[in-house]
Amino acid sequence: MTTATAPPAADPSAGLPRPGFGRLMLAEWTKIRTVRSTAWSLILLVVLDLGFTALFVALTMSQWDNTNPGDRAQISADPVSFILGSGFFLSQLTVCVLGVLVIASEYSTGMIRASLLAVPRRLPMLWAKALVFGLVVLVIGVAVSFAAFFIGAAIIGDRMQVSLGDEGVLRAVIGGGLYLAMLGLFALAIGAIVRHTAGGITGVIGFVLVLAPLAMLLPGSIGDHVHAYLPSEAGTLIAKAHQGPNDLLTPWEGYGVFALWTVALLALAAFLLKRRDA
Repeated sequence: MTTATAPPAADPSAGLPRPGFGRLMLAEWTKIRTVRSTAWSLILLVVLDLGFTALFVALTMSQWDNTNPGDRAQISADPVSFILGSGFFLSQLTVCVLGVLVIASEYSTGMIRASLLAVPRRLPMLWAKALVFGLVVLVIGVAVSFAAFFIGAAIIGDRMQVSLGDEGVLRAVIGGGLYLAMLGLFALAIGAIVRHTAGGITGVIGFVLVLAPLAMLLPGSIGDHVHAYLPSEAGTLIAKAHQGPNDLLTPWEGYGVFALWTVALLALAAFLLKRRDA
């Protein structure tokens, strides 16, 4: 007597074409641009950056004659860094928040399950999300950086001569956008690792705003080196036209250090994405 063997269950995904990387990027672009938090965060980035640039530069110039000679010499040595840094200090927080939200919000809403069902191999989804988000922030960041530079240069007027044609200035202005793009990827990586919106935002802000002052409390050259190699401190050097006398890294070296931090965190995020359940 023979026993009939049931045919194997059909794989529902069999015969369906795997989405190409271009389609994954299009899907991630659709998700990013249709979420309200993206538009509001980018609008807030523009408003804060340009608003605080105009405010801080105008206040400094209004008190220019009464400013400490040492502070005036420091600003005059690199006015581009002064202009861009005036708006970056707070506006960069919007990129930190948005970078975490892009990935962590999918876990909080459960959308990540649909994303991983469409892309079972998982990692292409992460790379597509990172690439699309990085390009969006890069374009907006470069545009805002140029706008901030022209606003600041107009307010400075004849007090200091600053032009895009000066040595290192164009690289520094473009570098402002490069810094924001890398910061966005850095935040996205932390969001993918933590998978919790509040925890991810806290972690990124801790890296950007809290660790640097704490590192300065360390004694001697140890504190100087720890401070110099922190991600945000190293990354902001790319937005300086010239290497400062106390900077341990050149602008491109600093950006390279920031990139290494980001790549390491993205690699950890990719490893955990493959190992953990959605």
